Amino acid sequence: MQSSLIGKIEKARRYAQERERVTFSDFTLSFRGEHNTYTLSYKEGLWHCSCSFFSKWGLCSHTMALQKILSEMLPEEALSPVAEGKLVALTAKADPVLAELWDNERDAAYDRL
Repeated sequence: MQSSLIGKIEKARRYAQERERVTFSDFTLSFRGEHNTYTLSYKEGLWHCSCSFFSKWGLCSHTMALQKILSEMLPEEALSPVAEGKLVALTAKADPVLAELWDNERDAAYDRL
């Protein structure tokens, strides 16, 4: 294998461990929930999910799970309260009660899966 390729592989391994290098701006994905597969998106600072709960509340378990999974790679506005009357993103950073719920052994076991 050429030495230049070896260097790129080593650099890729380092980058993969340094998640703070990546920041998502806009994306769309499929999320397999317990009852259905939903389309989630984050665009222009706003979340959207195709589930019925999101259409009523402006947030759901799917968006909250993604906020937690991608927390190191999302822009600040995706994790914190939004101005101008928009809904607050329920994250550990924005809500200390939620932080306490997420900071426990049961949740830590889920994180290790």
